[in-house]
Amino acid sequence: MKNEKKPEKVALLSVFNKDGIVEFARTLKNMGWKLLASGGTAQTLKNAGLEVKDVADLVGGGAILGHRVVTLSREIHAGLLARDIPEDNAELDRLGIPRIDLLCSDLYPLELAIAAGKTMPEVIEMTDIGGPTLIRSAAKGRRIVICNPRDRMVVLGWMTSGELDKESFLNMLAAKAEMTVARYALSSARFISGGEFDGFLGQRYLECLYGENAPQTPAGVFSARTSDLLALDKLRLLTETSSSYNNTCDHDRLLQTITHIAAGFDLNFGEVPYIAVAVKHGNPCGVGVGKTPEEALKKMIDGDLRAILGGIVMTNFLIDETAAKILAVYQVPVRKRRLLDGIICPVITDKAVAMLERKKAKCRILMNPALAELNEKSLDTAPRLRCVRGGFMVQPNYTFILDLNHPEMKKFGQATPEQKRAMVLAWAIAATANSNTIALVKDGMLVGLGSGQQDRVGACKVACFRADESGHDIFGAIAASDSFFPFDDGPRALADRGVKVIFSTSGSINDQAVIDFCQENGIVLYMLPDKVARGFFGH
Repeated sequence: MKNEKKPEKVALLSVFNKDGIVEFARTLKNMGWKLLASGGTAQTLKNAGLEVKDVADLVGGGAILGHRVVTLSREIHAGLLARDIPEDNAELDRLGIPRIDLLCSDLYPLELAIAAGKTMPEVIEMTDIGGPTLIRSAAKGRRIVICNPRDRMVVLGWMTSGELDKESFLNMLAAKAEMTVARYALSSARFISGGEFDGFLGQRYLECLYGENAPQTPAGVFSARTSDLLALDKLRLLTETSSSYNNTCDHDRLLQTITHIAAGFDLNFGEVPYIAVAVKHGNPCGVGVGKTPEEALKKMIDGDLRAILGGIVMTNFLIDETAAKILAVYQVPVRKRRLLDGIICPVITDKAVAMLERKKAKCRILMNPALAELNEKSLDTAPRLRCVRGGFMVQPNYTFILDLNHPEMKKFGQATPEQKRAMVLAWAIAATANSNTIALVKDGMLVGLGSGQQDRVGACKVACFRADESGHDIFGAIAASDSFFPFDDGPRALADRGVKVIFSTSGSINDQAVIDFCQENGIVLYMLPDKVARGFFGH
C-alpha cells in the first residue's frame, strides 16, 4: 500500500503593517508552505513575485461594506477551528475548505489612534474586528498563531529545529494571542466609555520567592510591555539572585525619587548633577548630589550611616572600582564592609561587580543605560493603579515639577542660588516619600527625613531627630514639606533648630500665621498653592 501524500500546510497572512512580511512569506514558501492572504497583504506578496491565493478566491468574493468585512467568513474560521479528527477533516474536504495551520496577523493600530487624539468616528474606523477574530480562532484551534512581528523568527526557528515541546509552544502562542486581543479590547472599552471601564494586563517577567512576607506566595512582577525605557522590566540583572517583591517596590520608589530630582534640576538650572539615592522600605534613606560621582555617593552615605545598611542604591552614573570602594567601605570600620541589597546604575564595570557582590548574590546588581540620560522628560506619566478590596483605584501619575519661577509662587524673602538648589532637592525627596513628610537638606544631601507621620509638626520633629541621630548640624538647612502647615508649630520646630529656608504649599486657614512667623524669625518661605504643588505620596 502506497503512503498517502500529506496535505500541504497552509499559512494565512493578514497584516496591517507590511514590514518584513515578504521575507517571512518567502521563507515559508521555501519550506513548502502554501500561502493564503487577505487583500492588501496578498497584493504585497504578489508584487514580490510570490505565489499566493487571495482570501477572496476562497470565500467567493472580495471585501465588502467599505472593507469592513474581509476575513469574517465561515470558510476562514472553519479552516482555523477544525480539529485534527477524521470527522472534521472529512467535512473540510467535502466543503473544499483548506485546513489553515498558521496564522500571521497584526491589528489596526487602535492604541496609536487613541493616543493621537482621533475623534470617536476615526477611532471606530480604526477598530479591527477581523484581526482579533482571526487571532482568537487560531488560538482556540491551537494553530501556530503569530500576532507580534518579533515572534516570526522565533516560530521559524522552532519549526526548523524539529518543533520541540509542540503542545507547550502552541499553548504559549495561544495565551499571547488572547492577551493581545484582551489588551486591544480593553483599550477600546476605555476610550468608548470615557474611562468608565478600565483594567490592567501584564506579562510576568519575574517570579519572586514570596511577596512582602514569606507566607505570601506565589508572588510575581508583571510587565505592561510599554515602550518606557525606564520601566522596571528594562533592568538587566547581572547577579544570580533576582530581585524580591520588596526589592521591586523599592526600585519603583527609587525611580520616582531620582527622576523628580533630575527633572527639578533640569527645569530650574538647566543641568542634571550626579545623583545617588538610597531607599529603605520605600523611603529615601540617603540622597546626595554633586559635581562628581564620588561626591554624590559620599553625601548619600553620610546622610544616614545607620539607615543605609541593607538599602538599595540607584545612580545616574557609572559605577567603577572607585565608586564601588566608596559604596563598600566609606565610613565603615576597618576590615568591615557595608551590606547593601542592591545597586542600580546605567553601567557598571566587572571589577566593581566583584567588589560589591555578597555571599549568595544577596546584593542584586542591575543596569539600565537609560539612567544616564535623566532630564525633565524622564518622569513616569503612566496612570497609577492600586488594588483595593473588591477592585482597584486609578489616578494620573505624580508629574508635577517644582518651578521656582512658577507664576503662582509666593516668595517671602529671597533664597540664595545654593539654597534654591537645596530647595529643589528637598522638594523632590519630600514629594516621593510617604506623606506626611518633611525633608531636610544641607550641603547637597538629605540630612533628615520625617516621613509617614500622622501630623506635620511630628514630621518636622522626626526629621530633626533623624538628623541628630546621624550627627548632622541642622543650622542653615533647607526644609520642604509635601503640603501646607496647618499651624505655625511646624515652622517653629524647624526654626528652633536653625532651619533658614522652607518650601511648602499654601491652603491652610492659618497660612498667614505661618507667613508671619517666618518673616518675624528671618526664615525665607516659598509657597505654591496646595492644588498646584501638593506632594502627597504613598498613602
